[in-house]
Amino acid sequence: MFEIHKEEIEWGGRTLSLETGRIARQAHGSVLAKYGDTTVLACTVSEKSVRPGMDFFPLTVHYQEKTFAAGKIPGGFFKREGRPGEKETLTCRLIDRPIRPLFPASFKNETQIIITVLSHDLENDPDIVALVATSAALTLSGVPFMGPIAGARVGYTDGKYSLNPLLGEDMDASDLDLVVAGTQDAVLMVESEAQELSEEVMLGAVMFGHEESKPVIDMIIRLAEKAAKEPWDLKEIDNSAYTDKVAQMAEAGLREAYAITEKTKRQNLISELKKKVFDELMPEKDDGTESVLLGDTFKSLEKKVVRGDLIKTKNALMAVT
Repeated sequence: MFEIHKEEIEWGGRTLSLETGRIARQAHGSVLAKYGDTTVLACTVSEKSVRPGMDFFPLTVHYQEKTFAAGKIPGGFFKREGRPGEKETLTCRLIDRPIRPLFPASFKNETQIIITVLSHDLENDPDIVALVATSAALTLSGVPFMGPIAGARVGYTDGKYSLNPLLGEDMDASDLDLVVAGTQDAVLMVESEAQELSEEVMLGAVMFGHEESKPVIDMIIRLAEKAAKEPWDLKEIDNSAYTDKVAQMAEAGLREAYAITEKTKRQNLISELKKKVFDELMPEKDDGTESVLLGDTFKSLEKKVVRGDLIKTKNALMAVT
């Protein structure tokens, strides 16, 4: 009845499987990831159009650990699940950091990623499984995501690295708890807690984790070849109509402003310049699109001025924004 696709590999001494097509089929992308007996469902949906006036990428990552995943029922006075715990909040950030830079700057469609831990074997931490499941769901969804990525946890015990050490004795004996995430070619995020290890050991752990992540990326690609949806058409931002005009009006003023060391004076001058640009160039009728284009053009000019003058003059004050 359902068109179900599944891929499996042996990873760190346990089976990692990714499945799509059985659950949450109305989401743009959904993947059920299982590692050991820990199971995580990741779903992603995106708006097909951009809300007028949207000048940033509204990405929301929501990771939730339900008590039923560990075979428990909330007791006491509160019978319902409460607000996200510290672990859940940190895992949301752990997933957000490596995926956010992989969306094009012109993609400003509201995007939500909902990750639910369905079962937890109390040995395999769901955060790495959730990261892998999120990457796979985005890759299958068709949204302009320049992935896939994968992540791994690295331990260090008795002079040896270990991949995804088990919770409990393995982690307690480890001098390192490092999470690395990246693409096939580059590391995007590293987070670690270590017992005063040397720089060589830490660098080796990053390289070890990145190398061990590559089979997972290959597995996601194989799954995408079977089940990925058609890629979305992405409209590139064209602010060429404003580039020259904004530069003529504000470039000299911005150079003068960023040469001022006092923050308040500098910000006031920049605000006056921006208001002048908007008052003169903003069309009378605007649904929010032109204001976003004009704002992006002004921001790009600021970046050009700061970086250009910093390189030319090597003036550290230019880096203060």
